Amino acid sequence: MSYRISAVSSIQEIGSKDWDLCGNPNGIPHDPFLTFTFLDALEKSESAAADTGWTPYHLKLEDERGTRVLAVVPMYLKNHSAGEYVFDHSWADAFERAGGRYYPKFQISVPFTPATGRRLLIRSDQDQKEIGAYLVRGLTKIAAETEVSSVHITFADKLQWELTGKLGFLRRTHKQYHWQNRGYDVFEDFLSDLTSKKRKNIRRERRAALANNVKIQILTGKDICEYHWDEFYRFYIDTTSRKWGHPYLSRKFFSLIGESMAKDILLIMCRRDGRYIAGAINFIGGECLFGRNWGCIEEHPFLHFEVCYYQAIEYAIKHGLATVEAGAQGDHKLARGYTPSKTYSAHWITNPSFREAVDKFLDAERQWVQEEIDSIEDHSPFRRV
Repeated sequence: MSYRISAVSSIQEIGSKDWDLCGNPNGIPHDPFLTFTFLDALEKSESAAADTGWTPYHLKLEDERGTRVLAVVPMYLKNHSAGEYVFDHSWADAFERAGGRYYPKFQISVPFTPATGRRLLIRSDQDQKEIGAYLVRGLTKIAAETEVSSVHITFADKLQWELTGKLGFLRRTHKQYHWQNRGYDVFEDFLSDLTSKKRKNIRRERRAALANNVKIQILTGKDICEYHWDEFYRFYIDTTSRKWGHPYLSRKFFSLIGESMAKDILLIMCRRDGRYIAGAINFIGGECLFGRNWGCIEEHPFLHFEVCYYQAIEYAIKHGLATVEAGAQGDHKLARGYTPSKTYSAHWITNPSFREAVDKFLDAERQWVQEEIDSIEDHSPFRRV
């Protein structure tokens, strides 16, 4: 079959109906980050925009007559490597020291969101392998035509990672810590699976987190109001400014998602002495709870663990979710019942010599990642049967 592939400068040019038929087709667990509303909010709020170095360059694949959208790809033209969580700064430095120009590059991802998901978004009534292969070939052609240094597909699902690897993309792996629901009915069932020492530590941390009269408030859907976003954004700004120096998300973004997708949001807020002091935002998927941003303006021992990890586990158990993804990095999550899980990215490097060097590096890195995961699993917090 013949297809038509084109790039658009705004997700609005594709539209919510066509985008969501590709991003969240029937038969696939709901992914809130691939919805039109989430990605559109990033653009409308100018969080993902040319001024922030995330210029939308989404791909649209249509039938040969241009009457039906068959697939879309969330892609951005970037002039830096911030907000990706799969780090290639060393690649950029090496290439530019050798006289090359690493930026701009293409980034296929959900901006500022280290959550695994599909990246080649294809309608469920289409041949996934055929359309996927066509999209990959189209990506390499567009990369050559636009003279970018590279194309990066980050936090891809394993099937698409394997497909892109077979078609010439370089394969990279990393690790995150995810919590897995082993059929628990209540939080105590989860604790009973842990070693005695870990059970005691978690119970102690949970008591200490709330010892200073801290109260937890669970909000979702219509319960979330604008003043909640005002308070949460204050925490978010304070924490991101101290850790990274610049917040990625604008205040408008939170209002937009509050209006359009509140049912997909779990906001956990903390109050003490009548005022909010901390909070965390999570997104609710079909099978997974995705922990995203956290912030606080008062320091309380273990409050971060309580709000971001234990409250998320309780919610997942109560609502029958299989997994909690609590964001990137964090070896301390292991002691809280989160175990290592491999994540995947794929990379197309246009310069042959540089591509060869990166390929050798990734061969070694994949082995290191696997060895690290194997070593960590030897120190699992779960009881050995």
